[in-house]
Amino acid sequence: MQVLLISTYDMGRQSFGLASPAAWLREAGLEVVCADLSRDRLPQDAVRAASLAAFFLPMHTATRLALPVIDRVRSLNPEARLVAYGLYAPLNDELLRARGIHDVLGGEFEQQLVDIVRLLQGVGGEAPPNPAPSAEHRALSAESPAMPRLAFKVPAREGLPPLSRYAALQDGPARRVVGYTEASRGCKHLCRHCPIVPVYNGRFRVVSPDVVLADVRGQIGAGATHITFGDPDFFNGIRHAREVMERFAQECPQATYDVTIKVEHLLKHADALEQLHATGCAFVTTAVEAVDDRVLGYLDKGHTRADFERAVALCAQVDLPLSPTFVAFTPWTTIASYGEFLQAIDNLGLVEHVAPIQLAIRLLVTEKSRLLELHDVRSLVRAFDPLSLTYPWRHPAPAVDALQLGISRIVGVRPNAAREDVFAQVWELAVGAGEPALARRRLPVLPARASIPYLTEPWYC
Repeated sequence: MQVLLISTYDMGRQSFGLASPAAWLREAGLEVVCADLSRDRLPQDAVRAASLAAFFLPMHTATRLALPVIDRVRSLNPEARLVAYGLYAPLNDELLRARGIHDVLGGEFEQQLVDIVRLLQGVGGEAPPNPAPSAEHRALSAESPAMPRLAFKVPAREGLPPLSRYAALQDGPARRVVGYTEASRGCKHLCRHCPIVPVYNGRFRVVSPDVVLADVRGQIGAGATHITFGDPDFFNGIRHAREVMERFAQECPQATYDVTIKVEHLLKHADALEQLHATGCAFVTTAVEAVDDRVLGYLDKGHTRADFERAVALCAQVDLPLSPTFVAFTPWTTIASYGEFLQAIDNLGLVEHVAPIQLAIRLLVTEKSRLLELHDVRSLVRAFDPLSLTYPWRHPAPAVDALQLGISRIVGVRPNAAREDVFAQVWELAVGAGEPALARRRLPVLPARASIPYLTEPWYC
């Protein structure tokens, strides 16, 4: 039996969501073809030969891009069993099933994929490849509250495009090849806007350091000199994180890495920041989201503006670059609060640390989002839109939506422009929108753009 694993987009990196299940399926004796459509065309011969085609949906953009591909796969091979897996699969369960998907899997999907294939094969030979979804299949889906604990395997990256075809790390004048792995999954926290929460509901799972380091070594052997750890929060399990850091430094002394850590954990585990720097961490991404404490409360982020400012100072003390991400436009954003947001970035010396796209991000309200618990959100959103996969909303003040649209145009037209130049343009647009308090800026005092490491494909959802 041949299995086709498809990724439409994974933020410019070689897809862990293809490589990990490929290892499980190949170990089970199956022929596996991996197709990364962000780099290559849909392999039509592999589609026609597949008994099962599975779509990896880790994020909003990937899911939107997958919808026409699902249609194409169905037209090329109407007998294939279709599976959707990853964080955004259970969020869009009903829509995906209406599109022809038979099985919807959320987190910890590897064994479930193997189980579905075994059910298709049946006893004494293969079952028909396109049966109606049964109760047994439904029990395997993300509708079940169970969250299995898996003995993770080293991802099988054979057959994927080389790492050199993906986003790189710009480190001064050098552009370095980047690999990607995960040391843990899920998250302890329940941030209201986060797509992880409906799937993991406060649970997280660690990956054995032996598996993590084997994957890292394999990617370094394939040319990587930098590794992105894609854990939602690298410090969810601090003892595990410390072991991974130490072993990374011991086994891969010439490589660097980056991680994502909550503001709350940067403060709680401030004594580990020096260890990050000493073991080769090039920068830390942290989801700040807002500098308005009221908005942070609505999002249930678990930190305040003062906490963020303290985290910036702590990271600066150990020379650890911080790369904040934001949801700049929410139903509670005003022209004045957006001005305060820009001033905070400027005053904290973070202009060169913030990818321009972060100045324009607008709050997404997805299916099953905890944001729908809020009256303010429910009163604004319109009916769910199956094209955008969101509940569309308009800001009560049209000028705020107009500002967001204008900033989106600035950052979209010049994706590789100097961050200081883009920030200055955004600043002027905000002044023109009616925020005179922004008329003066402090003089930039940060190092040149090239001295702060950054990935050539910025993070966004």
